[in-house]
Amino acid sequence: DPVDRLRCLARLHLQRLGRDRDLAVVFQVELRQSTKFMEQLSSSQFRTYLGQLRDAIAEGQASGVFTTTVNPTLAAKALFGALDEMATNWILSRRRYDLASEADAVVNLFVNGLVT
Repeated sequence: DPVDRLRCLARLHLQRLGRDRDLAVVFQVELRQSTKFMEQLSSSQFRTYLGQLRDAIAEGQASGVFTTTVNPTLAAKALFGALDEMATNWILSRRRYDLASEADAVVNLFVNGLVT
């Protein structure tokens, strides 16, 4: 199921960052100060990760679960952006909570939108 696959990827993303606050700070804040690092990351591991998100979305489109009116690469970047923002917000928040617990809500919003 492509929705379950997206949930799994989202949980893994947020679990990994949520396990180590210092590592999350490095990834979310410090490394982004380096253009060279971001260029290298974009051309390798990040592309692979986005590819996994894109493939899950394309699978959902092929099976009729997701609309085909949205480019799967654009959708993958949007989902990553939402997860990325959740991690940044978690770092900056004074409130302590389990970051991974936000994964399902993010995917549900992504998949279902705000329509009734």
